Amino acid sequence: RWTQVMIFAIEEINNHPTLLPNISLGYRILNSCGSPPNALRAALMLVSSPEEMESSSLCPPPISAIIAEAGSSRSLVLAEAFGPFQVSYFSTCACLSDKTKYPTFFRTIPSDFYQVKALAALVKRFGWQWIGAIQSDNDYGRNGILAFTKEVKKFGVCVAFVGTVLQTYKMDKILHVVEMIKQSTVKVILAFVPKGDLYPLMKEVVKQNITGIQWIASEAWITAARPSTPEIYRSFGGAIGFVVRKMAIPKLRPFLAGISPYTNTGAAFVRDFWEVMVGCRPPLPGELPGTQAKSEMCTGAESLMNSQDAFFNVTELRVSYNVYKAVYAIAHALHHLLFCQPFEEKPVRPCLNISEIQPKEHNTSSFQVTGHLQRVHFTNQFGETVFFDQNGDPPASYDIINCVCLVRIHNDYKPSGILSMVRPTWPGCDIITWWKFRSSALRARIQGKPICCFDCIPCADGTIANSTGAAECTPCPQEYWSNERRDKCILKTVEFLSYHEPMGIALTAVSLIGAFLSLATMLVFIHSRDTPVIKASNSELSCFLLFSLFMCFLCPLTFIGRPTVWTCMLRHTAFGVTFALCISCVLGKTIVVVTAFRATVPGNKMAIKFGPVQQRIIVCSCTLFQIIICILWLKLNSPFPDMVFRYSKKKIVLECNTGSEAAFYAVLGYIGILAAICLVLAFLARKLPDNFNEAKFITFSMLIFCAVWITFIPAYVSSPGKFTVAVEIFAILSSAFGLLISIFAPKCYIILIKPEKNTKKHVMGKDQNKRS
Repeated sequence: RWTQVMIFAIEEINNHPTLLPNISLGYRILNSCGSPPNALRAALMLVSSPEEMESSSLCPPPISAIIAEAGSSRSLVLAEAFGPFQVSYFSTCACLSDKTKYPTFFRTIPSDFYQVKALAALVKRFGWQWIGAIQSDNDYGRNGILAFTKEVKKFGVCVAFVGTVLQTYKMDKILHVVEMIKQSTVKVILAFVPKGDLYPLMKEVVKQNITGIQWIASEAWITAARPSTPEIYRSFGGAIGFVVRKMAIPKLRPFLAGISPYTNTGAAFVRDFWEVMVGCRPPLPGELPGTQAKSEMCTGAESLMNSQDAFFNVTELRVSYNVYKAVYAIAHALHHLLFCQPFEEKPVRPCLNISEIQPKEHNTSSFQVTGHLQRVHFTNQFGETVFFDQNGDPPASYDIINCVCLVRIHNDYKPSGILSMVRPTWPGCDIITWWKFRSSALRARIQGKPICCFDCIPCADGTIANSTGAAECTPCPQEYWSNERRDKCILKTVEFLSYHEPMGIALTAVSLIGAFLSLATMLVFIHSRDTPVIKASNSELSCFLLFSLFMCFLCPLTFIGRPTVWTCMLRHTAFGVTFALCISCVLGKTIVVVTAFRATVPGNKMAIKFGPVQQRIIVCSCTLFQIIICILWLKLNSPFPDMVFRYSKKKIVLECNTGSEAAFYAVLGYIGILAAICLVLAFLARKLPDNFNEAKFITFSMLIFCAVWITFIPAYVSSPGKFTVAVEIFAILSSAFGLLISIFAPKCYIILIKPEKNTKKHVMGKDQNKRS
């Protein structure tokens, strides 16, 4: 198609009324077969054998320009060998921009100097710092990777390995490159290789099922057909790279469809093209249709007008458009040289004879085509401005292509998902598809490898690396923790015993049930205060005790919820004071029981001395002492909300710091002393005579109380986080329920269920039986 585009452009120019008027351009096409020696041989044939050219002119003009080559290595050979200047449409090696070595070289495709910078910027844009590279064993690949390596080193990017491939390589060399890819840990690879040289590697990569690699493509293969076939796409799908801008030439399709070996009998390569497209062989002059041949003979009725082959798609021309621009650039240079004025300026009069044209610098510099081509500057019919800089390069403009899906077009697979890159704006990450890989890890150097070679070691818990290949991991602040990818610090989970979790709901419900039972028992006692059972159990102290139990059951509510300054001060002091009041009441009841039975001994006046006033004094004085301890605690070193990090690395436990451990254990110790005194007194009075001896129930309740709080201390110390609070609440509720059930359940049973026993006779019946 490239040769046909050149012929199409030449015919357009020859038919143009104002561009090179009355002058016709000619051409000769030779095939280099992709080989530098063949390219040189063909070029020498062009410049040294004018007699072989078919021309109506008796004196054919010298070759003014060569449009060649598609490969950089072949262009280098031509640029170094002979005189006529050349315009390349697909040679991108930056080395060809050296005007001291190649003064007559021009091109209509941007230099790799710009492509390399674009590829390096792409790598930097997406934070890839550990990549591999594949180069072709020619000037294009070696110079491209060398320039790319220098460019990315500025951004701290490391090239882990460079593999070399070539279409003519033996399989062992290809397998060596594949093994390099498999053994390396890189997940991003740049392939700066022409499509023909890359294809053997592609087949082997697919064969060995190597996937999960983000491929970066040079412009030489990103739009090739082979990588987008289903079998190749499995490993190379998602490749991203740059290509030259595309253009549509609508008038080209009728020209391509009009190619025929019957009308273009002497055209180069037409017979081979026809046999591939139509599937039959056109007969040679004088050859009969029935002659035996390898392929079927054409009948002459075949046509390409309705062909849907991709060859005839002229809407996305890239390299072909470069050929088109090259022909027009030469034509404009010749026009300026022959008419001594730019195109479209009038009057148009020749100022130079065609025979005087020199392709490059000669004695008379005004006669050289090279100098005029350097000054070419025009806008073509598609609105693009065509010109060359001082190095013979066009302005750099690229499309960025990402092969993200497959679209079936005319029995051929093509990549879709084309994005235009308007510098300096880049397409968003969410638009481009590539393989995912770990982006945050600690860089660990590999012994025996270059200094930039390293392994990616995940950062430890609580540290992050916010860029790939960081030299060290950064610890997160104390209140933060690393996420799973170790690239960001996130707030730690805050933990405390709340009302919304099952444990908090259960404890709250139990507390409210206990408080309700305390109030219900108090109402029963007030309602039945004149009955013998209530009178025998000291109704005043019983009501005080029930009130204190009611407060004890409400106390756990201050332990649930987010700790604050006020709740922290309230929970410990309320707990200390309410339990001191509770145990003081129990102590008062115990003393009443003991003194009551001691009073039955003749001459003992203890009961008289320990009346209601003394009972109140005992309760108030014992409670007041606890209040004084709590006041001093709050005054000197009060409890406060605290964040605890020692229980878990990923959690912050909110709890109330006691402030003073001594004050906390002094409160517990004082309650323990009161409970121990109650237990001793109740135990001594357990065998005193009476059908309703309350000392037995007090003894049992104190045993429960002491057992709970003795086991509380080791459980409290060893419980982590919010479970510490839960253990404390459990101890409070257990001891409170122990007192409520042990002391008041028997009385309520008689009052509510066995009222016939609620008599003075029954209460005193046991004693009377013994006396009788």
